[in-house]
Amino acid sequence: MTKKLLTEEQREKLLHTLKNRFEANMHRHTDVNWADVEAKIERNPEKLVALYEMEMTAGEPDVVSVDGQTDEYLFLDCATESPKGRRSVCYDREALESRKKHKPDNNAIDMANAMGVELLTEEQYRELQKVEAFDLKTSSWVQTPATIRELGGALFCDRRYDTVFVYHNGAESYYAARGFRTSLKV
Repeated sequence: MTKKLLTEEQREKLLHTLKNRFEANMHRHTDVNWADVEAKIERNPEKLVALYEMEMTAGEPDVVSVDGQTDEYLFLDCATESPKGRRSVCYDREALESRKKHKPDNNAIDMANAMGVELLTEEQYRELQKVEAFDLKTSSWVQTPATIRELGGALFCDRRYDTVFVYHNGAESYYAARGFRTSLKV
């Protein structure tokens, strides 16, 4: 498997976009310096590719926290609604293969793996919602405990009535208004 690299033009455009979003949303990452974030990204070209994939699927990635122990920046999808380029997918490959009719084009777990990112955990989803309100009209698959998945279910979240809700659905289900949000540590 060959590693994907960005062209210089893609790299510069992405860094410009990330910097502008970072500076326009300082409430998401107080006390974080863009120059430090950019230097870390530049040292990790595979992470830059993952950020590119997040951006190209309309995730609008941005820094939402920094781990004081590992000095890693956490990028999460900050699109107001579940990213448009990742909707209408079921939860995982097993769910996709179990559908007899009307299969979606893909599934959340395989797409996230191909992008080099992870689905948000329920905890990460709740933390993101403390930053600002997301998924007021859509919903997003989140990592599902094996005990639930083994029984055929999967979890998703949204925000309604100024409250974050966690729901369950058959993992094979998919809807035009349900996608998935991702995380990436840099």
